Amino acid sequence: MTKSSDFTKNSPGLIPYHFFYWGPLLCRMKIQSKALKECAKLCSKKSSDVNEKLVGVIKHAHYISAGACYKVLEPYLNSFREAHQQWYGTPLTKDIMVRAAWANFMKAGEFNPPHIHTGCDFSCVLFVKVPEKLKEENKKFTGLGGGPGSLSFTYGESQPHSLSRKYFFPEEGELFIFPAILSHFVAPFLSKGERISMSANFKLE
Repeated sequence: MTKSSDFTKNSPGLIPYHFFYWGPLLCRMKIQSKALKECAKLCSKKSSDVNEKLVGVIKHAHYISAGACYKVLEPYLNSFREAHQQWYGTPLTKDIMVRAAWANFMKAGEFNPPHIHTGCDFSCVLFVKVPEKLKEENKKFTGLGGGPGSLSFTYGESQPHSLSRKYFFPEEGELFIFPAILSHFVAPFLSKGERISMSANFKLE
């Protein structure tokens, strides 16, 4: 049976072909400027430190109110629910609740090594601020991968004819939602400025 997430192409001069989406759902969307401003207000270095729960080498990582986070992100979680239906062909019948939320204030030399999130079903990262000097640094990067300050996702083993990595240089207001067991990491950078992101873990209840 063909799912809604399968893809069929009929082009003139070509034999019709059919391919299947594979692997975990990585959902990216852009949040509205008003919602971004509300998220920025939630990110504060005055709240409790969360570093003992994280793997990153980041001096300032602080908790955010789970309830306040959910209030801002709820419309986007509804969109993710629709994306999940399209990707897997099955609906999410349970509520998506915020289990924990925090902000990372990343500076030069800091990074997040490859990791997953435990004790939850889905996770997200929202980019609140991306320094101009970091943007310039990334544009000058000529190596492999996403470059300085980028967010990378890895799935499965690297092998011929298979995509196992996705790289993204963050844009302010960009929101990624993904399965908590999807491995991801953030590359370090050298330029001055503070790269602020907000993350949350979600539980199906």
